[in-house]
Amino acid sequence: MVQSNRRNAAVRQTVAWCYRGGSISAEPRINDRIRVPEVRLVGPSGEQVGIVPLAKALELAQEYDLDLVEVAATARPPVCKLMDYGKFKYESAMKAREARKNQAHTVIKEMKLRPKIDPHDYDTKKGHVVRFLKQGDKVKITIMFRGREQSRPELGFRLLQRLASDVEDLGFIESNPKQDGRNMIMVLGPHKKKTEAMAEAREAQAARKADAKANPGRSQNSAEGEEPSEAPAEAPAEANAEA
Repeated sequence: MVQSNRRNAAVRQTVAWCYRGGSISAEPRINDRIRVPEVRLVGPSGEQVGIVPLAKALELAQEYDLDLVEVAATARPPVCKLMDYGKFKYESAMKAREARKNQAHTVIKEMKLRPKIDPHDYDTKKGHVVRFLKQGDKVKITIMFRGREQSRPELGFRLLQRLASDVEDLGFIESNPKQDGRNMIMVLGPHKKKTEAMAEAREAQAARKADAKANPGRSQNSAEGEEPSEAPAEAPAEANAEA
């Protein structure tokens, strides 16, 4: 009865402290911070040592030059393991960092077009859509109608169908074209998942770095070789202008 009252009092004190703005530490108790008479001990290699007095567990930790870490505080008795706690924290942080690095966030890019877009602008917009799909992102295509264009929604529909056909090797129509006020909207989804696109991008970047390291003069030579090609490229344009 007395122990139950003490336990309830401790719980009320903890709740009141948290209500005042405190927080319960997520760090496990280690070494001298463990305050129980006995623990269920796990050895450095994961072997089960059994239930031993806390003093004996701390003595074994000193012999192995390791820490005694409480890994299951709610068990009766608590489960403790002999480990290098500093190394354990470092490896856990690295794993969490790698998991965040590989985490894929769903991103929806948006591209706006006009029903009577000229070929050059269309090619530019399509290039952006291709890049987004290669990155594993969804693309929201919006056709904006103005004035009398609103009476000809088939122009926007045909343009969306043309764009979807041009990028069908990279994406698919996730949401069919639909009218939304003065706009017509279609959503394209990538064939590749975001994680796959990220992995391929990292591999390509690593390959480029390895190639640059193995051939340090190649990028410079290629850059120098591109300069003379600019002059001949302008000649046809001048000829056409004169014509």
